[in-house]
Amino acid sequence: MDLRKELDKAGGFKNLELLAKQVVEGFIAGMHKSPFHGFSAEFAEHKIYNQGESTKHIDWKLYAKTDRLYTKRYDEETNLRCHLIVDNSASMHYPESGGSTIDNLNKIAFSALAAACVMNILKKQRDAVGLSLYSDDYDFYAPEKGSERHHQMLLSKLSEAVVHKKETKTTETYKYLHQIAEKIHRRSLIFVFTDMFQTSEEDEKIFEALRHLKHNKHEVVVFHVFDREKELTLNFDNRPKRFVDVETGETIDLYPDTVKENYEIAVKDYFKNLKLRCGQYRIKYVEADINKGFDSILTTYMIERQKFA
Repeated sequence: MDLRKELDKAGGFKNLELLAKQVVEGFIAGMHKSPFHGFSAEFAEHKIYNQGESTKHIDWKLYAKTDRLYTKRYDEETNLRCHLIVDNSASMHYPESGGSTIDNLNKIAFSALAAACVMNILKKQRDAVGLSLYSDDYDFYAPEKGSERHHQMLLSKLSEAVVHKKETKTTETYKYLHQIAEKIHRRSLIFVFTDMFQTSEEDEKIFEALRHLKHNKHEVVVFHVFDREKELTLNFDNRPKRFVDVETGETIDLYPDTVKENYEIAVKDYFKNLKLRCGQYRIKYVEADINKGFDSILTTYMIERQKFA
């Protein structure tokens, strides 16, 4: 089933909020099997008690069940500001055969749903969220807010990004990251969803832009979104194929097996370099294989969230 066709029939990615809720609930339900057992209350109406805080709002009933101190949260609390940046370039709409289930998404659908999952948690915690979308232009920007109306607007924009594929054009990611950095003034947690496809000449510019995002003590996480089977291991049947650069339109005809070994070595080296460069600038780098689900995104959120507690 083709995701984009089905979504067009439905008038857009209207089930995005429901899908996000299901993913988050499944993740929380499975937390008792993980090292984060006991932290699931953070996703609802509580936050971890920090030494020195008033004990007035400690939930003693929850303490009896978890042996951990939590305080109740209130509607006026906004302890975290989170800005989600989603790459909506043409390459993010690969693979075009992505299906309509959460286990068979293309890169932009995966990123949109991952962003919606983070938004779902932020909403539960009464935290503020903002969104930027870019392709061959700076398509959309919304500052960090926490209202229901704001959340619905962001979900709508994410849905539109999934349905409407961008034309084949190059994307200057670094240019838009600089523009976004100029707009975010208060300390925030910044999540960037991108496939990191750019020319070698643009590599240094990308990292200059990511360093710019780090100003004002922001915490920056890069989710490197890719299809491991196709884009890393080049797992295709060995018949003549035409590979098309979805951003430049350039083509090359070849048998996949003739280049598979060298290709995989080159891509792995590229991934390794990305991770090392991010570490050099204290930017968290997380591989996000679209075939592996959303646990890595949500676990990363949990870890980074503690820095703002």
